[in-house]
This record gives sequence, structure tokens and C-alpha cells, in this order.
Amino acid sequence: MSVGDKLKNAAEAAKGKVKEMTGDATDDRDLQAEGQVDQTKADLKQAGEKAKDAFKH
Repeated sequence: MSVGDKLKNAAEAAKGKVKEMTGDATDDRDLQAEGQVDQTKADLKQAGEKAKDAFKH
């Protein structure tokens, strides 16, 4: 996994966490759900990158 991909995934997860927390604080369920989706997408991308790395080695 390249460092750039790792940082991009971490940034996406952080952005999702901020959206989720903002949604919690403002009682905006749509924003909260969007944040959770962003975090899940970042986790899946990270898992895919790790799988690619495993096959390279």
C-alpha cells in the first residue's frame, strides 16, 4: 500500500467521523449516516489495499 493511498483513506475516515459527530450534535440523521458511509468506504478501501499488498509479497 502506498503512503499516499494510506493517507487518503485515513483522511476519508476522519472526514466521515467529523460528519458523523456533527450529525450527532445537530440531530441530523442524514449527515450522521453519510459520515458512517464515508468511514465504511475508507475501511473497505484500506482492506483492499492490504489484500493487494499481501498478494505482492
